Amino acid sequence: MKLSTRGRYGLKSMFQLSLYYGNGPIALKQIADEQNLSENYLEQLFSTLKKEGLINSVRGAQGGYMLSKEPKEITVGQILRVLEGNMAPSDCVMGDEHECSREDRCVTKQVWVRIKDSIDEVIDSITLQDMIDDENKLNGKE
Repeated sequence: MKLSTRGRYGLKSMFQLSLYYGNGPIALKQIADEQNLSENYLEQLFSTLKKEGLINSVRGAQGGYMLSKEPKEITVGQILRVLEGNMAPSDCVMGDEHECSREDRCVTKQVWVRIKDSIDEVIDSITLQDMIDDENKLNGKE
């Protein structure tokens, strides 16, 4: 399974916002520059992230974006599901709307379920604060 540009860019930009948490809004241009991302593309992502309540925006000359909650309260899973949708590796494990007539006899479904459960466990256990802590360790700041 491979994440799309939406998921990858969205997680990078949310991480960048988490680095500035508590310092007021940060301009979209600054986020784009610091993460080497397209500003226009980030505008689209931030619209979705704002609508889903993960970020807030402030208008004006000193405006920009900021996290709506503390970094320790936002998980990688929340971000990826907002931008990518369900993280299931196969349609048959996405929920009730994708029922399969062979479900009760399908061995491969059990594999997909285990993969989905593993992915969910990992992405739901990592917060933006964990990413900040990892960044500090990598850069010798801890």
